[in-house]
Amino acid sequence: MFLNKILFGLLLCSLFSSCIVSKKKYDALLAQKIQTDADLSDRATALDKANADIKDLNDKLARLKEDTTNLGIDQRNTSQRLGALEKEHHQLNTTYKNLMTSSGKLNRDLTQQQEQLLAIQQNLEQTRKLNDSLSVGLAEREKKVKELEQVLAAKDKAVQDLKNKITGALLNFKEGDITVKVKNGKVYVSLAEQLLFGSGSIEVDSKGVTALQQLAKAIKDQKDINILVEGHTDNVPISKKSQYMNDNWDLSVMRATAITKILTKAGVSAQQVTPSGRGEYMPLAANDTPQNKQKNRRTEIIITPNLDELFKILESN
Repeated sequence: MFLNKILFGLLLCSLFSSCIVSKKKYDALLAQKIQTDADLSDRATALDKANADIKDLNDKLARLKEDTTNLGIDQRNTSQRLGALEKEHHQLNTTYKNLMTSSGKLNRDLTQQQEQLLAIQQNLEQTRKLNDSLSVGLAEREKKVKELEQVLAAKDKAVQDLKNKITGALLNFKEGDITVKVKNGKVYVSLAEQLLFGSGSIEVDSKGVTALQQLAKAIKDQKDINILVEGHTDNVPISKKSQYMNDNWDLSVMRATAITKILTKAGVSAQQVTPSGRGEYMPLAANDTPQNKQKNRRTEIIITPNLDELFKILESN
């Protein structure tokens, strides 16, 4: 953040031709900028990994539900088999008692019935043990599924509540300037360029500062979220290049950094925010009309809930 302030100052000096930067100092600043870009890339990679982890969690939950359903079917089938075996055992036991009172000539049949009865008793005991084991396993699975569903439901509710809170905080702005929506378990706050910046500028307008301050007020007490600030441009090359800003990628990064500074100054923890630039490479529409280009010139603030509780439940499985 300190480096960005230095870069911003040097940029202003370059624009107004009122200061001269030595090559040694420029090289040092450029090296620091490269390091910052690398750090931003790492944070973007970490975000992609978090998204993959969320997908993996949903896949595991689906498999867990399927396993639980199958266990329930096995348990019902085993219970039916147990009932049939108990009925058969009762019938054989009755037959055995009748044979005991019959003539000695039935001893052969009696012995055969005894062996059959013993085999059925052994099978019955094994089936009982299996049924008990399945019942315990089914109960544990159902408990685990219920815990996961409760955590996911709480997460979804928290995301929706946060979306409603942000929407309420930004009601006094035009719908075309700000949109708030929930997608893939995250809150997306999209701010149009005309609300925040002049053409090619990295300085946030006063109206944009007000909007960002109101957004910060709505989310600064949320300690269980991560915030990604993404700058986006159209595909029109920047008109005024400098040694610190050569293309739309540089412009989008600097705009995201400027917005991040306003959010943190308004109370959002710097540890929760990551600024990044997407340049022209993630457009909402084809850059073939002025209207579509205007849509693509935007800043998206993506708010992701902390998933540590979900990870703990899955690790304990």
